[in-house]
Amino acid sequence: MSCPRMERERAEEFIIGPYGILSRNSKGRLSPEPECEIRTCFQRDIDRITHSKSFRRLKHKTQVFLQPEGDHYRTRLTHTLEVSRLARTVARALKLNEDLAEAAALGHDLGHTPFGHAGERALNKIYPGGFKHYEQSLRVVDILERDGRGLNLCYETRMGILHHTHGQADDTPEAVAVRLCDRIAYINHDLDDSIRAGIIKAEEVPELIRKNCGERNSERINSLLTDLIENSSGGKLRMSPKMREVFDFFHSYMYSDVYTNPLAKGEENKVEGILERLYDYYLKRPEKLPEDFHGIIEAEGVERAACDYISGMTDSYAMEKYGELFIPFAWTVK
Repeated sequence: MSCPRMERERAEEFIIGPYGILSRNSKGRLSPEPECEIRTCFQRDIDRITHSKSFRRLKHKTQVFLQPEGDHYRTRLTHTLEVSRLARTVARALKLNEDLAEAAALGHDLGHTPFGHAGERALNKIYPGGFKHYEQSLRVVDILERDGRGLNLCYETRMGILHHTHGQADDTPEAVAVRLCDRIAYINHDLDDSIRAGIIKAEEVPELIRKNCGERNSERINSLLTDLIENSSGGKLRMSPKMREVFDFFHSYMYSDVYTNPLAKGEENKVEGILERLYDYYLKRPEKLPEDFHGIIEAEGVERAACDYISGMTDSYAMEKYGELFIPFAWTVK
């Protein structure tokens, strides 16, 4: 008898073009398991990611600005949701697998550290094996979630997560869509947050960006996505040469004028000291790590376990642990 999953798989043959990945053609999971009767394999990946602890923690992790005062600045979670929506839009327009694109987008930043890229740079310096958030994102879904069992995601979802920063020649079109939408999302919303924070003024945004992409956040995103969709064909995602030039300039401008701006980054020099002291503390006292990490200590060493634990912390929890371990509490003599 037919089931909802099988009906969806048949529908995919009509709505997904020749370059998209059909769910039934997935290369499968690390550990084979029976198919769900209701959801396709990529829909199951979406659910597993959104129900994970690491996904919930993203709401308390920095996107760009450390502890901004205000409710409307992006967090790592809102960034992830924006990437997910953009990736689905591109996938639908190009007749790719929307569910695969969404799954990879939702999982792409699960391995991000507290304090954003400042935390990533700090751990990369501290941890002997080096630290890259995209590698950690794959480690989260493969090993760390569900008490060491991992989420057992599909191969295509896992590679989309791993390659969202640096692509590979054999990436699926859905993975490429996530990679491009990640960059489109963060340069635009980071610019929007920068204007809101007073880091730069709207009229200071270079004319090349304003003229070719628009004055408002929605206009800029629409211009970039429209150009990408109109110029992609044959399973290859690309922008027009002119828009690609603007896009690259936009990206460079954000790094030169926003991501390194002293007003936005004035507190980041403190991050390395916080994470270094936490790492050193757990390195010398592995018994203080949560029980969940004791298996990692045995299998891969205390350095790996300490790195995994600290990288999974939210900004507020890292500050709380730092205060608990290194800042004296007030006490009263009775």
